[in-house]
Amino acid sequence: MLITKYYGSLANMQKKYDRYARQDYFRGSTVEEFEEWRAASRETLSLLLGMDKMDSVALEARVEEVVTLEGGIVREKVIIQTEEDVWMPMFILIPSEFTGDKPRVVLAPPGHQGAGKYSVAGFYEDEDVVEAIKRFNYDYGMQLVKKGYVAVCPDARGFGERRDEALQNDNKKSVMNSTCFHLAHMAEPLGLTVAGLCTWDLMRAIDYIKTRSEWNTEHIGCIGFSGGGMQALYLAALDERVAGVCISGYMYGFKDSLQLLNGNCNCNYIPHLWEHFDMGDIASLIAPRPLVVQSCKGDHLNGPRGLQNVYEQMDIIQKAYEVYGKTDAVMHDIHEGVHSWHDENLDEILRRL
Repeated sequence: MLITKYYGSLANMQKKYDRYARQDYFRGSTVEEFEEWRAASRETLSLLLGMDKMDSVALEARVEEVVTLEGGIVREKVIIQTEEDVWMPMFILIPSEFTGDKPRVVLAPPGHQGAGKYSVAGFYEDEDVVEAIKRFNYDYGMQLVKKGYVAVCPDARGFGERRDEALQNDNKKSVMNSTCFHLAHMAEPLGLTVAGLCTWDLMRAIDYIKTRSEWNTEHIGCIGFSGGGMQALYLAALDERVAGVCISGYMYGFKDSLQLLNGNCNCNYIPHLWEHFDMGDIASLIAPRPLVVQSCKGDHLNGPRGLQNVYEQMDIIQKAYEVYGKTDAVMHDIHEGVHSWHDENLDEILRRL
């Protein structure tokens, strides 16, 4: 069949975006106005994510494995219950040496194409994981523990050991990928979202971290790359227990990067979200806590306008921090190259968090 002209919907949808999107951006100028907007916006965002439908249950935490790695690093495998009959395995990397009386803790949620926690925690025993680590510099949990931090590396829903039935096999493609597509089909008709489920689970991870008296749990950081950056964004926007956050490879305008580039993973898409906020508005909810955004100049997820699409969101964020006189609490860490985590400035990032 030869088709010489197509009649798609993108042009119309982009016009609809311009007509209906971002109705609830911050319009004030004072701290009081911002905090009133933030409270209302958090409530809106929580409802859009489906957080009101999450089940509070006992953690029932258990340590399933303890391994001592090279350099005296201890890797615990801990499993907690985040909702009824929903379990989250985590690799927790504990340093042999650290600064201060107790080590600080950084949550390190995973992105896509890395087998969940395995890449982030530096599970070098598996050659496919090693390949992903080399491709994306994915072992940022291991990088953290080598700096003296406890790195909590969970499996997000649909990743690693939490893959749903469609990908519960040992095929390399299944192992390295996720079931976000299937989760979205289960969740969205119920008013739930993949992003919301992941955010809730990270909140439960913080609940667990707070039970570990041998760590410094008063100053918890979060670092996430790509889909892990998405999780870090929503967690820090909604949970004040996150003292500071680094969002890598996930800060751009929705119109260019998720509507125009409409083949992205289902976990990015939240019904009705664009009507209310752009990504910079969501990140503004983090103010005035420390925020690092990491971008790569050649990252295809920035969209066809490249970093310009990122700068526009950074401008939105800076305006929120200006209200507090805290623009120095925002760092934009820019690198050459394509979609990847960069650790060249990790010491400075950690100092800020």
